[in-house]
Amino acid sequence: MIPLFTAKDVREADNFAINVLQIPSIVLMENAARSIYETIIENFNEDNIQKVGIICGKGNNGGDGFALARHFLINDFDVVIISIANENELKGDALTNFNITKNLIGAYSKSGMFFYESLKTMDNVSDCDLIIDAILGTGAKGNLNEELKEIINYLNQLNSIKVAVDIPTGLNVENASGDVIFKADLTVTLSEFKTGLFYHKGYANCGKIVKGSIGMGDLYYEKIQTNEYLIEPEDAFIGLPEKNISSHKYSNGKVLVIAGSGKYVGAACLTSNAVLRSGAGSCFLAFPKSIKNIALEKLESPVLFPYDDNGSEFLSIKNFNELKEKIDWADAIAVGPGLGREKETIDFIHKLLKETKSKKIVIDADGLFALNNVYKNFDLSNKILTPHHKEFADLINIPIHVLENDILEIGKKFSLENNCYLVLKGAPTIIFNPMGEVFINSSGNVGMAKFGTGDVLTGVIASFVAQSKEIEQTLISAVYLHSLAADLLLNNKTEYGIIPQNIIEEFPNAIKFIINSFI
Repeated sequence: MIPLFTAKDVREADNFAINVLQIPSIVLMENAARSIYETIIENFNEDNIQKVGIICGKGNNGGDGFALARHFLINDFDVVIISIANENELKGDALTNFNITKNLIGAYSKSGMFFYESLKTMDNVSDCDLIIDAILGTGAKGNLNEELKEIINYLNQLNSIKVAVDIPTGLNVENASGDVIFKADLTVTLSEFKTGLFYHKGYANCGKIVKGSIGMGDLYYEKIQTNEYLIEPEDAFIGLPEKNISSHKYSNGKVLVIAGSGKYVGAACLTSNAVLRSGAGSCFLAFPKSIKNIALEKLESPVLFPYDDNGSEFLSIKNFNELKEKIDWADAIAVGPGLGREKETIDFIHKLLKETKSKKIVIDADGLFALNNVYKNFDLSNKILTPHHKEFADLINIPIHVLENDILEIGKKFSLENNCYLVLKGAPTIIFNPMGEVFINSSGNVGMAKFGTGDVLTGVIASFVAQSKEIEQTLISAVYLHSLAADLLLNNKTEYGIIPQNIIEEFPNAIKFIINSFI
């Protein structure tokens, strides 16, 4: 796992480098600029870049930009610098690098430096092949002022390669929020990875994220305790359920899926089919008897366990005793996809949770709806809740914009207080454990944003948990591999054409890919 840090952690590391290691701050800025330059050259074809536009603010982020401009100049790129600040507003290292670059740039006839006066000033970078945002750094919070919003909106509409220095301007890296944000193709984040770059507005605007260096090494960060991590491929490998040569179908993970109704048949079948494709030895789908033939047409391998719905086409609390034997039999239960929201169904879910406190249960979709505003009445230990953002906001009764502006803290608080695992589905999916730790997924693509993808994930998670008898590491593996399967599909499809069934079919190849990567 890759540890993630706060902006405060990084600022304290800078102070450590200056005050303890005695590295002059101007040296740190020079190291940063050189690292950013090298990263840009490594990531983009130099033949496609002739003219570079760098927009600099008045703080250290702008100082990085002025120093970076010098590296481009001396390597024969045409450079246009726009300084948002007047010369008398610049101080310290930013002013030093401004003066150096101002003195240097006059020797290059096709390059120039301009002070921002109005939006018309930005026309000087309109024909640049590469635009670099060095306006604001990690200290910036809140939304941008109107002038900066105009500048960022102008830059975002340019058909240029875009790079952000440290963080994209407009992104509040503390909670990954912001209304107008520079949309980068590449973000070179300095010193260490910051959590806010990898979720919500950070995920949407940072593009590829690469760590740049200020020249102080990693020893300082190894001593900092963090509870936020980025999932990497090795984590998926470590969390794979083990296969034993002597195992059989009942020792290889037993899953009961309680899903589906007359209104929603497909969700139940997607969940159940995903269970066996991801390695479980046995799976029963509890489904209304009156419409069982519809499900049978869509099931690949799971065994249908029809319960007596008396023609209602939905689950009722009256069916609990009928399903009790299978509930006790299962190593893991998946409940919710397509169940419907009838009161009798909600009563069943409540009874299931009250009478199976030690059972590992994945709760999704309509199973989550049944807990809206009443989840505190239940012991959620050993439970894995898998809502998307709207479902989670409804569950805890807050507006979705409140959730999305403080996702990590709200998710941590929920999992800690309820001693459960929370898998918050989205771009990206974020896992919260009962100890207050956060794991941000790093695989997946926009082609997954379709009905049914979450139902597949529910089946994969239930399957992995049933096979391993453990939750956290296998949960991390299941989430990563589910999205990796979608990534592998891009070898032969576009993001437009991926459907949930494709992910089920590709899942074994995702496992094979991970195994081959580490063996």
